Amino acid sequence: MNTHETIHQQVNANAVVLYMKGTPQFPQCGFSGSTVQMLQACGVKNLTAVDVLADPGIRAGIKAYSNWPTVPQLYVKGEFIGGADIVRELYQTGELQTLLDAALA
Repeated sequence: MNTHETIHQQVNANAVVLYMKGTPQFPQCGFSGSTVQMLQACGVKNLTAVDVLADPGIRAGIKAYSNWPTVPQLYVKGEFIGGADIVRELYQTGELQTLLDAALA
């Protein structure tokens, strides 16, 4: 399986996937850490987190897959939601909670 296929399988097999630097327990950048906190505040219990620092292929591949230049990247039900800034905006307006509630129902 190539990197693109691996990413495609990850985002479609899991309800909520976060490509991040580090892990939810030990984020390696502030943007990744704050995104995890917002997801947890919205009640996400089964977050699938992929540490891009552990796999250079995934780190480069996720940027090509989404056509988005930065990490973290959030996917819900296979759909690319955005990076840290977009997630924060959605969180502040309540849209992130609505989106996650629908995806996890």
